[in-house]
Amino acid sequence: MRWALAALALLAAGCDVLDPMWVQQKAKPYRPSPFYPDGIEMRAAPEGTLAREELHPADLATGLGADGKPLARDPMPLSRERLELGRKRFEVTCAACHGLLGDGDSPVARNMSLRPPPSLHLKVRNPDGYFYRVIAEGYGFMPSYASALTVEERWAVVDYLRALQLSQRARLDLVPPAERARLQRGGTP
Repeated sequence: MRWALAALALLAAGCDVLDPMWVQQKAKPYRPSPFYPDGIEMRAAPEGTLAREELHPADLATGLGADGKPLARDPMPLSRERLELGRKRFEVTCAACHGLLGDGDSPVARNMSLRPPPSLHLKVRNPDGYFYRVIAEGYGFMPSYASALTVEERWAVVDYLRALQLSQRARLDLVPPAERARLQRGGTP
């Protein structure tokens, strides 16, 4: 009988009625408050505050559209600063395996015995969302870089990769005349 009373006492001790969180002093929304001059407990968010969902819409954070397919294009606006950020993050995070040009030629790749990383120039037709998801989730032997790159940095790397792909297959007539002359002489732009 004593064991039953002890068990009942333990159960009652865990009951919500005795939980100090229920009885503590706290502010509740929509209740009057003598603390604030306007008498309202709930405070308005500071100007410029965005809800967490507004910071990264689902398609931006996942790389997928509403139809569940990878986005064809990066939804973020392209700028010189974004390309520069993408270049820096690509060189730090991706170039060790994929090479500075994204062609899969690097000292690390040459020493991979199982399967070297592919040239990213062979995947020109893949949508931007595909590359974003590979960076975020990993693929094959490549691990996820979601912990190393923010959503914005991942999209910036995708943008830089597109610039690399374009630069490696660009026609000479698309190069500005001054740079074209330098290239034809054998110099670097």
